[in-house]
Amino acid sequence: MNKKPLGTTGFDIAPIVFGGNVLGWTADEAESFRVLDAFIDHGFDAIDTADSYSRWAEGNKGGESETILGKWFKSRPGMRDKVKLFTKVGSDMGGPGEKGLSSKWILKEVDNSLARLGIDEIDLYFSHWPDPEADHADTLGAYDRLLKAGKIRSIGASNYDVKLLSTALEVSKANGLPSYQVLEPEYNLYKREGFDSALQDLCIKENIGVIAYFSLAAGFLTGKYRSRADLEGRKRSGMVEKYLTEGGMRLLDILDDVASQHQASMAEVSLAWLIQTRGVTAPIASATSVSQVESFAKAASLRLSEEDIARLDKAGA
Repeated sequence: MNKKPLGTTGFDIAPIVFGGNVLGWTADEAESFRVLDAFIDHGFDAIDTADSYSRWAEGNKGGESETILGKWFKSRPGMRDKVKLFTKVGSDMGGPGEKGLSSKWILKEVDNSLARLGIDEIDLYFSHWPDPEADHADTLGAYDRLLKAGKIRSIGASNYDVKLLSTALEVSKANGLPSYQVLEPEYNLYKREGFDSALQDLCIKENIGVIAYFSLAAGFLTGKYRSRADLEGRKRSGMVEKYLTEGGMRLLDILDDVASQHQASMAEVSLAWLIQTRGVTAPIASATSVSQVESFAKAASLRLSEEDIARLDKAGA
């Protein structure tokens, strides 16, 4: 499987990253293990999670995804060497002061993540959300300490816009601090405005790797949700409803047509479009079944024509 360098991290990754938000939420431990095994067996090698996954689910408190990954690593000798593990800090973990990007919280929470994961070093550690109360120098100073201590290998920013990322890069240079090497934006065929143009150009200029999340728009781009009736009883209904627009329906029609020409699924075409998008290193995609992982492998090998891409670009613009 072809791999791409992930910015300036020093390591390469396969063209799709596993989205660990489902672990301990829509996939129980046994199914999580089966899906993760299949993901690695198909030649993929990067997993994205966060300390807060999946705190939003009833009965969960956060840390469920990292805990399942820790059990999986422990039960699979040698697996840690095959995986690039990404996790995040900054989301609200429920306790006093247990959120944000202050150095005090980062230095404490990284140890909590390492303990849940059962590992000694995180390959890529993200600032999960912008924190208006945190100083860039304080945040990056914490990461500098963690890099020197060998607790993390590289750093990234999630949900940063072009202004915030530019400012963070300037602070890094001015203070001799480590700079963000990877960006994780919300980006897919439907939602384009946050990354297209200025932020995309900045990442290319600065050689910042890009890992896109919500690659399938919470499942909307698979084509299985075409009306509000399709959302009834679905755990993701609140996430998908916003895509059920006239423009969304037109996009699905074009996506369906391109997919039929390639004898592929709509999800596979959506992921292939991201893989071939300028500046994107790899999309993140979640799976709760082995068959979905098999579809990832098809997406990774699918080559869209210039005409296909132009049609999809126009439909999703």
